[in-house]
Parts: sequence; C-alpha cells; structure tokens
Amino acid sequence: MTKHELLAEYPVTISLPVQWGDMDAFGHVNNTVPPRWFESARIAYLERVGLAEMMSGEGVGPILAALHCDYRKQVEYPDTVQIGARVGKVGRSSFTIQHAAVSEAGQWICVEGESTIVVFDFQAQRPVRVPEAIRDAVAKLEGTDGKP
Repeated sequence: MTKHELLAEYPVTISLPVQWGDMDAFGHVNNTVPPRWFESARIAYLERVGLAEMMSGEGVGPILAALHCDYRKQVEYPDTVQIGARVGKVGRSSFTIQHAAVSEAGQWICVEGESTIVVFDFQAQRPVRVPEAIRDAVAKLEGTDGKP
C-alpha cells in the first residue's frame, strides 16, 4: 500500500475496503463505522510501540477513555479508505492518538478524530504511568528528538 499524501504526517496507516453493509438507509457509510476504522488503526499503532505485548507480560495495557469524531465528507460503497494514526500528546497515564481517514475514490479526508488512551493495570484496576519504553517507542516512531 502506498500511503496517501494527505496522511504523510501519520507514521502508521492502514487500508480498509468499505463494505456494502457499512452503508445506511441514506446511501453512505453509517456514522458508527469510522470509530471502528479508528480502532483498527489505533491497534496497529499500539502494536508498533509495544503496548499490546505488555498486556500479556505485565497485565498492563491500553483502554479507550474517550473518542471524538468529526465527519467531513460522505463515503459510499465501493471505496477504500486509508486511516492514519499518530500520537498528539503524552500525559502521565494517558496519551491521545489522532486519526484521519482518506477516501481513495474521492481523494479527500472524509473523517478525522482523536482517541484518548489510558495505560491501565488490570489487576490493580487503576491507571498507571505511561512506561518509559512506550514513551521512547512513540518518540522514535513519531520521529521526534525528545519524548512527545
């Protein structure tokens, strides 16, 4: 897959076909579908920085705390969307992942959004500090000199 130029600032991108069943009675992709696209891109990002492996090894992993979605243009079947993910901000126990989806048929950004991810200790049932290894992996993936 060649990354779309509108996603040049996103270090992780995935491509997904629009499914016939994604459309609603108004003939365009239903508003519940882009958050699933974001989820797939978010998981790809988390896998790249090693947070997914921490879940099995340390019982610490990511949980979705908030999701925001801005719908820009309609998408219809048939089409393919490319979805980008990048980290916007890293806090003490959370970070934000910014998303954008580009319609290959339309050559435009059809939806943008943001996910807030909390690093969570599932045994203790509480948020924990974003591990240094994850901070370093995010900085490396994002191409920043310091930590984000």
